[in-house]
Amino acid sequence: MAKPIAKLRYDEISEGDEGPTVSHELTRSDLVAYAGVSGDMNPMHTDEVSAKAAGLPSVFGHGMFSMGLLARALTDWAGVGNLTEYRVRFTKQTWPGEVLTTRIVVTGKEQTEDGKRIRVEVGLANQDGESKLAGSATIVAC
Repeated sequence: MAKPIAKLRYDEISEGDEGPTVSHELTRSDLVAYAGVSGDMNPMHTDEVSAKAAGLPSVFGHGMFSMGLLARALTDWAGVGNLTEYRVRFTKQTWPGEVLTTRIVVTGKEQTEDGKRIRVEVGLANQDGESKLAGSATIVAC
């Protein structure tokens, strides 16, 4: 397997820098498509009647869909194969119609025996600034 090519230049990144954002409006079609490809057929994600019968206002998004959206923003910025660690915690449910926007903020840099690393805090929030995911990642730099 080929070694990943680092996209981020260690000397050009500073603490407090932000990566580009990715925004996506969550749709019911996203939920159905994700249920099909992931195998997560929980009706709370795709069946309005079942979701309301369970006391929810509507169907809600898969947590892993949100995590994947944030991971896409990270890999678009850092380069595929350059994440050495990625951790998130789910803070709130996502709902169809919300515009979800990623945030990546550099929190530190380090040089290790394995190379140069950039540490970032990451998040995903809706159009009202309500946090949906929060986490951290470590990225290989050149």
